[in-house]
Amino acid sequence: MLIYETEKAFGDREGEPDSDFWGAWRGYTQALLDSGMYVGGSPLEPPVSAATVRMEGSKRVVHDGPFADTKEQLGGYILMDVPSLEEALDWAARCPASRYGCVEVRPISTAVEERVFGERPPVADRR
Repeated sequence: MLIYETEKAFGDREGEPDSDFWGAWRGYTQALLDSGMYVGGSPLEPPVSAATVRMEGSKRVVHDGPFADTKEQLGGYILMDVPSLEEALDWAARCPASRYGCVEVRPISTAVEERVFGERPPVADRR
């Protein structure tokens, strides 16, 4: 799951640990851990900390800030091992960010992994 958050949500991260914002995330994360389907994930720093890299010929060009100026920016990701797309969509709907941003659900590309690694590494090896 790719978690997209609004500028306000990035600001809410600075709130008190006992705030409703953090309470919702703690409850969601604990439920995901308890389900046994959580593989990994991490929040990202706010978009202002981003650097965008492109190659122009053999020259590296770096721009400060996010790739695009949009209403929502990538705020983090969660990697799950779920039995079906429907179950992944259920977890996405439960994610707190689905109420103030959006959550994109996308499978890992096993075909690309096989081309890169020669074979698909087991989920446990991705941690």
